[in-house]
Amino acid sequence: MEALFAITLGVMTASGVYLLLRARIFPVVMGLTLISYAVNLFIFSMGRLATGAPAVLGKSAEYGDPLPQALVLTAIVIGFAMTAFVVVLALRGIGELRTDHVDGREPRE
Repeated sequence: MEALFAITLGVMTASGVYLLLRARIFPVVMGLTLISYAVNLFIFSMGRLATGAPAVLGKSAEYGDPLPQALVLTAIVIGFAMTAFVVVLALRGIGELRTDHVDGREPRE
């Protein structure tokens, strides 16, 4: 389970970095989103991965740590707000610069 989780995090992070290096607005936004999802999953995994364990309350010897859950929930809300802001900023850049390249200039081929 841990190996599969680590491989998933690695693939998500590598895909996010690849998309960040594409230098177009939509892939950059998708890359940032993938990296934020990978970080959220990493933080969530710090609360010990367990199946069938109660969240906090219960008559069990082990329970899930509530702090990583709260951090991930906060990060999801902040990530959604930042994604919306970056999309609006990108749309304004496309409107003013007439290109979707991140530095405003089309590369010469």
